[in-house]
Amino acid sequence: MVISTNEQGIISKLNKGERVYIDDGLIKGVVEKIKKNCVGMRIVRIATSKKQIKAEKGINFPDSELDVLPLTEFDIASLPFVCDHADLIGYSFLRKPEDVSLLRNIMHETCEKIPGLILKIETPEAVKYLPQILLEGMKDEVFGIMIARGDLAVEIGFERMGEIQEEILWICESAHVPVVWATQVLENLNKSGIATRSEITDAGHAGQAECIMINKGLHTIEVIESLRNILKRTAEHRNKKRFTFRQLNIASRFIGGDEV
Repeated sequence: MVISTNEQGIISKLNKGERVYIDDGLIKGVVEKIKKNCVGMRIVRIATSKKQIKAEKGINFPDSELDVLPLTEFDIASLPFVCDHADLIGYSFLRKPEDVSLLRNIMHETCEKIPGLILKIETPEAVKYLPQILLEGMKDEVFGIMIARGDLAVEIGFERMGEIQEEILWICESAHVPVVWATQVLENLNKSGIATRSEITDAGHAGQAECIMINKGLHTIEVIESLRNILKRTAEHRNKKRFTFRQLNIASRFIGGDEV
């Protein structure tokens, strides 16, 4: 079986022994052979009963150093339309603060209206450079962080997900940056009408974020009602205590580049 990536330049960066995950980690492979325009991969785990890999499924390369820009040519060409019609832009697979400034510069060059940015943390590099990414994001008046737990768990390892999402919440709370908690929130309830015990606990934990994203499903109304009830109950045991400052002139001058 032969599969391909949408982005050019990825195959040439792969090395023997590196892991490859397909479809949110359900399929795990290891690179065994390197050829000119392709690699040979041995499948070592299939955690699904599906017999086929559908188109547009995600592929993750957690061990590989990929020098690929997070913005594709299609993304850049779509930005003027997106800026005119969107209130927020979700920025996927950024790795460093330079990726944030890249998108900002392109928008200022091509767009009349600049929507707020939601920076999706879903790579090991984004976790490593999170403080610098936050400082770069603060150059805009409005921005937020999304803990994109689907790809992030695959990239950093599922066993580290609990630790990393806590650290992201803590540092964003310290920086007064709003957080979106995403991926598989009450997903079993949404799909089957019955919630698992673990996802109820997870939904309660999600109350530490400012926003919770739910996926589509047949029981969306029930999910929203349950989530509201869970958050109301957990809020009685937890309260964020922090000062909220007005806009500071010194910081505004720094962001705008003016002298103090």
